[in-house]
Amino acid sequence: MKILLLNQTFYPDVVSTAQHLGDLASALAERGHQVTVISGRRAYDEPNKIFPARENWRGIRIFRVFSTRFGKAAKWRRAADFASFIFFCCFRILFLPRHDVVIALTSPPLISFIGAWRAKLWRAKFCYWVMDMNPDEAIAAGWLRKDSLAGKILERMSRFSLRQAGSIVALDRFMRDQITAKGISPDKIAVIPPWSHDNEVKFNPAGRDQFRKEHGLENKFVIMYAGNHSPIHPLDTLLQAAEQLKNDDSMAFCFIGGGQEFSRVKRWAEDWSKADNGTRQAKILCLPYQPLARLSAMLSAADAHLVVMGNPFVGLVHPCKVYNILTIGAPVIYIGPVPGHVPEILSGLGNEYLKATVAHGDADFLVCEIRRFNTDTNGRRMPLPDSLQHFSKDVALTKMIHEIEKT
Repeated sequence: MKILLLNQTFYPDVVSTAQHLGDLASALAERGHQVTVISGRRAYDEPNKIFPARENWRGIRIFRVFSTRFGKAAKWRRAADFASFIFFCCFRILFLPRHDVVIALTSPPLISFIGAWRAKLWRAKFCYWVMDMNPDEAIAAGWLRKDSLAGKILERMSRFSLRQAGSIVALDRFMRDQITAKGISPDKIAVIPPWSHDNEVKFNPAGRDQFRKEHGLENKFVIMYAGNHSPIHPLDTLLQAAEQLKNDDSMAFCFIGGGQEFSRVKRWAEDWSKADNGTRQAKILCLPYQPLARLSAMLSAADAHLVVMGNPFVGLVHPCKVYNILTIGAPVIYIGPVPGHVPEILSGLGNEYLKATVAHGDADFLVCEIRRFNTDTNGRRMPLPDSLQHFSKDVALTKMIHEIEKT
């Protein structure tokens, strides 16, 4: 089959959707399908980094289109960047021959609307891979009013994409329920989690030691938040806990990634360093997204990982970082609402696995749990129960391919 993939990010970008779409595209090409990708030329979190306009990678034809780079400092800037990408994406699609399958993700929001229309005009199958729910996410975050003209238009576009899709992939059952609440039949929704990077991510003792030495983390208890820093993943409770532990020089707090709130975290870390004045304090480290080749070492360097979900976002955004954390057997602290996908996973880990669930605003309890982890971990790693192997790459990617090929 001739398969077209639409998403703003793709190889060699390092953000999650680029990596998962790269895995899928490679697997489809290996199975003999003709795969074409339309993505953006700018790196998602480094807009000054420009990728080639055309490339052939692992037998996949990649077309990268222009977009503006106003950045994320204001909503109009993000909207302009999204709009420019969509405009040039539409222009590029006009000159493509017919494809049998169109697969759209959700970056930028509602690129699926373009994919749904292109598939309709081609009379091709449309598969909607729902990485997050929009405009629902924007409304829950307060970026968009539900009763505004823009909110109503975007909701109609979203429902059109869902209705046109012959196959919809939701990332968890909470997201599936959000979709069915819009009147979409559950029969065409498959729940497939975004797989862990099994081939690249394993507990790496040598990489752990090297990463910790490189960043001055030896003899520290390392608490790490790695991933997107955004209002969807509010870090206030973690920052408040860090403030309470700032005089404990056995602690280190690592913030790795990017996103709208990353600059705020870096300013907070700079203020912390200025107030140090040579006293013995906990260490703060802020680093950008790390390449996939360094992911094992980075994740292995932590003694406890944080997964954070804002209260309104269950079913709208999927916390995929938890899979790689569990793959390396690291202790995990979840800050967020219950019920939800992460607490559901943690409840299946058994009493032997070191884990904790903390409500937003309860910094005192988080401090207690961090101290408990510091006492209990001793650098140990825990095996993943067989019951949770369904999010491994072999299982989840195989299901994804079957969903695409079945009709």
